[in-house]
Amino acid sequence: MANPGVDFWVANTIADLIQGDVKEHLPLTAIPLNGDVLGMGTTTSIDNGELSFLRNSSGNTTIWKCEAVDGGIRALRPGDGSSHFPYVCFTADASALEVLLDPVELVGVGEQPLQMLVAAAIKQLQEQGRLAAAPIYGLRLELEWQSLVITVASKLCMGQQRRNTAIARSETSEGTAASSIYDLLQHYRLAPDDPGNGNDPVRYLGNSMEWDCCGFFDTNPSAGLVTIPNPDAHLHLHGCSSDLRYGGHLHHEHPGSCLKAVKRFAIYPLQQLQHLSSDLAIEALSYNAAVASFKVVNRGAMDVSDVGVAVVVNDCYSSHLFLRMPWLAAGASEQFEVPLALASGSHCLEVIADPEGQIIEPTNQQANNRARLDLTL
Repeated sequence: MANPGVDFWVANTIADLIQGDVKEHLPLTAIPLNGDVLGMGTTTSIDNGELSFLRNSSGNTTIWKCEAVDGGIRALRPGDGSSHFPYVCFTADASALEVLLDPVELVGVGEQPLQMLVAAAIKQLQEQGRLAAAPIYGLRLELEWQSLVITVASKLCMGQQRRNTAIARSETSEGTAASSIYDLLQHYRLAPDDPGNGNDPVRYLGNSMEWDCCGFFDTNPSAGLVTIPNPDAHLHLHGCSSDLRYGGHLHHEHPGSCLKAVKRFAIYPLQQLQHLSSDLAIEALSYNAAVASFKVVNRGAMDVSDVGVAVVVNDCYSSHLFLRMPWLAAGASEQFEVPLALASGSHCLEVIADPEGQIIEPTNQQANNRARLDLTL
């Protein structure tokens, strides 16, 4: 089956996000929103919320921010203060990949979990020769619910292990994070009527039962690219109510969520996965007139925040100098001139970007994080 090819970019992963504070951010302006762009994401722990990618009346895509405080939504615009995302995944214009399934062909609507319904639809379309095999499938669904529970991120790293420790990388730690993540988030209930239970921790929002959704079905969820790293968590959906009053993560597996009808089912096979990452480098290290000069460069695709830089003389870490940069945008650099009086003799000067290892970088891009200069004065 021919595939026109559409790139699918992942900036960090869900697994990275739930294991600790993420210091890498993708700006809104880096996401092309022309055409049918599938995506989802999460805003920072300072400005909490979920991101939903929905088609707009012009045929392009709008990113809606779903607010943790009240489940409300607003459309994002560059420069509005919510324009950097620690986790986001998105496609190029995926219009050419769209495969539509008539909802009347779906069996078991309202009788089985939504994830099982989507899995059965994928199998059915593949058996009909209408859907190419892919590691991840994008989805656009128009759903009507009898009742629905949504969650909105409030601080995804709450109570979790730091992502860069050995234990946080272990299977046990990731499993714990995956099982507890949704318990940490703000829950809201949509239903025709308010249950009126004051002791219910799930707050009632209203009776907006029709939802426009965008999300992904991952055939290998353990990787944690677009779902929590749990082998049974294939389906991840974000969306907004069709009346544009509420939005968030659709907690479709919650016992309080019951599907009534599928109004539209569109699926997109995504085969060209691309990872966006940071790449810090130390360049142009020199020493002259008792001053160490160097440049910190962000060669990657992600902005980084709260970046540390260590200046170490003669491998003596107990007396090293430590600098910190609040922000370094992708493609940007910052020049440093550090006064450093060295006695006569031989010295080794080393400058290390992110010595604490808090910035997520591919292993093959970490060598340039440090520069070394041997001196004889």
